[in-house]
Amino acid sequence: MKKYFAEGIGTMFLVLLACGSAVLAGPSIGGLGIGLCFGLVLLCLVYCIGNISGCHVNPAVSFAMLVSGKMSGKDFCGYVVAQLIGATVGAAFLYAFTEMGAGFIYGGTTAQSGSFLATNVLQPGATSAMALLAEFLLTFFFVLVILGVTDEEKGFGKFAGLAIGLALGLVNIVGIPVDNCSVNPARSFGPAVFDCTAWGDFWIMVVGPLAGALVAAVCWKALRK
Repeated sequence: MKKYFAEGIGTMFLVLLACGSAVLAGPSIGGLGIGLCFGLVLLCLVYCIGNISGCHVNPAVSFAMLVSGKMSGKDFCGYVVAQLIGATVGAAFLYAFTEMGAGFIYGGTTAQSGSFLATNVLQPGATSAMALLAEFLLTFFFVLVILGVTDEEKGFGKFAGLAIGLALGLVNIVGIPVDNCSVNPARSFGPAVFDCTAWGDFWIMVVGPLAGALVAAVCWKALRK
């Protein structure tokens, strides 16, 4: 249970702090700053709970580990449930912030969503096909980095967390203008619980990352051999 609890706490803080950077400071730090916050939060979490649960905090990462034979089906289900619950709790805290600060200038809004929760929805001009391709490719890169730097034989040990944090920051900087960047179904699920307008695009944030994670796992197996 300890590793499931760690995944829940980790995902809660990922949503609370990383999405919170958009919600509470978006207008002042912009897309670059928000992307860096995502990377820095994950970097801290890797070194905090990495030795307990592996710090997946992302169903797509857990799926890649399942496909790679690095975790059981039981653990996969437990991880995903914990991640979804954690993301929902983190989003609940953000929602509470938006209910408390009348007159406060919040960020994280889009033309389609006024919930101020940095939901993953298509940005003006973006299409579903464009977002799906972005989620697939960005998750492919992100998960491939994770599999590479954490590999028991070919990884980079204590430096793995640095690469993982930088990779998440990079994909967010690229993906935020398209759909606020998900590469993590749990990160999309939490804010969507409090914003019904986000469910229309939610399938993209599930199909794209899971497909990208699957291809990353297969690709790393080929590279590793």
